[in-house]
Amino acid sequence: MQPKQPKRGVSNRTRTIIFIVLTFVIGAALLLTSSNNQNLEKTTISSVIQRANSGEISKLSVTNERIEVTKTGDEDPTEYAIRDTSGSLQEQGLTNADVELEFESSQGGAAFWIGVAGQFIVPLIIIGVIIMMFRSAQGQGSQAMSFGKSKARLYGNEKDTVTFKDIAGNDNAKEDLEEVVDFLKNPKKFSAVGAKIPKGVLLVGPPGTGKTMIARAVAGEAKVPYFSISGSEFVEMFVGVGASRVRDLFSKAKKNAPAIIFVDEIDAVGRKRGSGMGGGHDEREQTLNQILVEMDGFEQGQNVIVLAATNRADVLDPALLRPGRFDRRVNIGLPDRGDREAILDVHFKNKPKAKDVDIKALAGKTAGSSGADLANIVNEAAIKTARRNAKKITNKDVIGAFEKVAIGPERKKSMMSEEEKELTAYHEAGHAIVGHVLPESDMVHKVTIVSRGHAGGVTWFIPERDEAYHTIGWYKDVLARIMGGRAAEKIIYGAENITTGAGGSDLQKAAEIARDMVMNMGMGSGDLRDLVFSTDDGMMLGRMTHEKLYSEETANRIDTEVAKLMKEAADRAEEVIKANKALVEKLKVQLLAKETVEADEILEIFKGAKYPASAKL
Repeated sequence: MQPKQPKRGVSNRTRTIIFIVLTFVIGAALLLTSSNNQNLEKTTISSVIQRANSGEISKLSVTNERIEVTKTGDEDPTEYAIRDTSGSLQEQGLTNADVELEFESSQGGAAFWIGVAGQFIVPLIIIGVIIMMFRSAQGQGSQAMSFGKSKARLYGNEKDTVTFKDIAGNDNAKEDLEEVVDFLKNPKKFSAVGAKIPKGVLLVGPPGTGKTMIARAVAGEAKVPYFSISGSEFVEMFVGVGASRVRDLFSKAKKNAPAIIFVDEIDAVGRKRGSGMGGGHDEREQTLNQILVEMDGFEQGQNVIVLAATNRADVLDPALLRPGRFDRRVNIGLPDRGDREAILDVHFKNKPKAKDVDIKALAGKTAGSSGADLANIVNEAAIKTARRNAKKITNKDVIGAFEKVAIGPERKKSMMSEEEKELTAYHEAGHAIVGHVLPESDMVHKVTIVSRGHAGGVTWFIPERDEAYHTIGWYKDVLARIMGGRAAEKIIYGAENITTGAGGSDLQKAAEIARDMVMNMGMGSGDLRDLVFSTDDGMMLGRMTHEKLYSEETANRIDTEVAKLMKEAADRAEEVIKANKALVEKLKVQLLAKETVEADEILEIFKGAKYPASAKL
């Protein structure tokens, strides 16, 4: 049973608001009272008595020595005079009995309250303002004293603790981390045989694959406190603050041992040192040095493990990765088809879905998607359902959400002329026929001339299965498929009438693939085969520099090889389109009529497609 939380007093912010309101009310009252006095014109008592006797004054309000004068025909006083209190008004010459006399006690009048306000309330307000100024200064001082404190958030007592059962997929990562959980739960078992607890575990994987969730699950499985902080939270403008926060964080973790420290995006402070930025006094380097010192300072039996996550392990300092610091490296990759299906089941668990929702088919279509991508698809499907005021998510909602996330939202109101629509239809049909004919290309999933994102039309290919490796033939087929749109324009309209349709996306993507084949995969021809050409990323004056680790002559040969691959792909695409021009025309007609053609209809149109010998590798 948890102890009752003590009742909180009134916060500083609430006290400040109350004080300001009271000050405003009192000030307004004083201003109102003083304004009433300032509206009265001062006159002499002899003039008042003379005009009262002649009938010009109807009422006199007397408060001690002060007389307020109301003229005949008015409702409120307009003048005031000071009289001699040693005698009555009659003794001073007032003879007109029709004048109304009103006597008020000075204790209940405005003059009394004005005196009290002047003597007590105004000084109290001034004193209150001074006290608030002192408290504000003390608050700023306490903030300055806590500047070097860690901003890590502590988890571990929540009701919705995350465990491995709550995470779909990532089975290999879970198995690797089971050992860490066992260390935290049963440290004596390992110390009895002389085994030392691992000090650090590095979680490496693309964005959105669940590195943070896995780290929380480790803490949930071991039932230990979990301190979470981002690498960027260590870095401040002032040198030394990051190192101070590191010391404070490790101190807190040791006091709560066994515990886990999770540093997200550790590459923000853990990049390689000696980059030429700031020397040894650079704030990041001092923070990194302090992390290294603290990890070395873990005494045996403290049971504190550091989990760190990054998607750029290649830029981390070698000192972080040596044995004795991050002893374990767990790779968390993109989910395969089975994992994607399990992840989708988790995200659909609490959402109402219709019976026609095919999660297995969606898992097959989403090759290369991370867990975050899948969650986004399910959320978009729910949004689509809500926008059409439906109660259940249908398969149409899911497919629409998937296509929106994968290739962008539809822009049906995009203004295209009939000539532009025909050109787009030929362009997309060129992609489709080349991809359909070439043997190692993926299957055509959908062709549309409806604008999506920045594209005027889309031809969508989806692999039949997840593949870990691809051949040179597959890459060359993909290149030819990408060049199919430009090739179709060239054959239908002539080389002198090609458009910018392929420039912004197709040609750029093809060039990236061709250069990657030559530089990073050893897929060049001749003596460039089986060679890779890397670059060294450095930092100079705050900008990334890329130093070539090969000569200018080799760079020219790489450019020539890239151009050769592009030319080969374009020629193959042209040969396929020439051999199947009639089928391209048929698909063009369907696209102009329906705007979107699905896979089944595409296969029907492309029956009898030819793979010409001139296009074979």
